[in-house]
Amino acid sequence: MNKPIKRAFLDTEDGQILYRIGGEGSPLLLLHQQPMSSNEYRDLMPILAKNRCVIAMDLLGYGDSDKPPKMYSIEDYAKTVILLLDKLGIKTTTILGHLTGAFVAGEVAAEYPERVEKLVLSDPIVLGEEGKAALLQQFSEGFQIKTDGSHLMERWAARAKFVESNELNHRLVLDDLKGFGYPFYAVWAVANYCLKTQERFTQIKCPSLILWGTEGIKQLEQLGLANADNHHLILTAIPHAKVIEIEGGTTYMMLQRFEEISKVVIEFLEEKSF
Repeated sequence: MNKPIKRAFLDTEDGQILYRIGGEGSPLLLLHQQPMSSNEYRDLMPILAKNRCVIAMDLLGYGDSDKPPKMYSIEDYAKTVILLLDKLGIKTTTILGHLTGAFVAGEVAAEYPERVEKLVLSDPIVLGEEGKAALLQQFSEGFQIKTDGSHLMERWAARAKFVESNELNHRLVLDDLKGFGYPFYAVWAVANYCLKTQERFTQIKCPSLILWGTEGIKQLEQLGLANADNHHLILTAIPHAKVIEIEGGTTYMMLQRFEEISKVVIEFLEEKSF
């Protein structure tokens, strides 16, 4: 029987953070990509919670967490991770972060190494100057509330060809709409952090796993956000990391390939030596 996943809130000076938690045992924290929420891990969490305590948080500005009163940086998001761990009495944890979440997870491991046991970075795509500009433009232009409601259909159509079902697309659009009318905090944070990612990630010393979705990098390249030729550059910063490619994995692989992801993650977590 799957362990029940419960929802709770953490109070911070910048607003409440929603988090999901379930299971018992060694902790595993999951950090989502933007503009999604912890809902990205709704199907993965029950599998991982069979043998460990699994937590997933909505980054401030996304999902059901509050909108912060200032623009957040990746360093700010990393601090909220520590706040949550402290709230839960967790001294050390493994962290899995996907895309945006990978940058936050990496910053936590770099800045607070004593708090991170193992690290899983999924699609930690480092953007260059062109990718940064394209990212900021796409979110500033594509997430505006329009008087005729056409933004609703635009968000539906934006990813319809990438997801496997109407039900899943509906879930994703709901997360999109929760951020409309507000700045996309994590977009700004990622765009600025990308330029120093490799420098910061050289501080990561814990056992690390990098997951690459073979189709995800192609999607980002088509959008003008990344260059498929240099997506392995992150290994220059974390040369000791183990790398696994998820064949056919897209930027939505945490939702669509959760069973395969769970097996890979569990195997990595259970390794005694690295």
